[in-house]
Amino acid sequence: MSPKSDDESRVVGAERVLVVLHELAQRPDGAGLDELHRAVGGSKPTIHRALGALRRIGFASQDERGRYMLGDEFLRLAFAHHEQRPEQVRIRPVLEMLTERFGETAHYAVLAGREIVYRAKVDPSSGAVKLTSEIGGRNPAHATGVGKLLLSFDLPTDQALRDWVRAGGLPRRTTNTITTCDAFVDELARIRAQGYAVDDQENEDGVACVAVPVWLTSPSRPSGAVSVSAVAYRTPLHTLVDAVDEIRSIIEGVG
Repeated sequence: MSPKSDDESRVVGAERVLVVLHELAQRPDGAGLDELHRAVGGSKPTIHRALGALRRIGFASQDERGRYMLGDEFLRLAFAHHEQRPEQVRIRPVLEMLTERFGETAHYAVLAGREIVYRAKVDPSSGAVKLTSEIGGRNPAHATGVGKLLLSFDLPTDQALRDWVRAGGLPRRTTNTITTCDAFVDELARIRAQGYAVDDQENEDGVACVAVPVWLTSPSRPSGAVSVSAVAYRTPLHTLVDAVDEIRSIIEGVG
């Protein structure tokens, strides 16, 4: 086996640094060198060098206990990047209005393969129960209101939808998750006809939502979807469905 070139070694080293950075992002309370070594693999000296590189540029820090965590510079760049995304800047006032109106969480999400990714979220200022979703978090598209809504545009025919289901199935998340192809085809046909989607505790027990499309970048294809996601005992699904026209009118004001 021939020795690695300098370029190849740099690539491998860069990948290790990114793996360590990713692992730190999963540990808000930080992690010691031994913990990171067990999680990431490789040699301890390699992990230590990766942490040193991250510390030098402010992407990692070390506390008095010797535990490593994400550094302030990384967080600053991440939040700055997120806030500068035009869609988040434009949609946030809408989410704030929806949250104030319903006293529940409002999301903006986009489709990413078989999942949805939350790009923006506003929680109510009061209320004992809040949702566990987070910006950048993912959920299966077939079990969420925003996901089903966006799939209804992305898969406009029954055959395309059946092929999509066949490729990855419809894993059950709760007892209400739609898990059969025929039922899912019927569900998306209903969504196309009514122009909105619901999640009746299909992704998470006790949480229901109504989702409507958002047209930020094209008049023919939604850039994403906005949902009002509610703790079901506090705001029943029928209350959100009855307010769909009001939700649409608020979203139409997005600049």
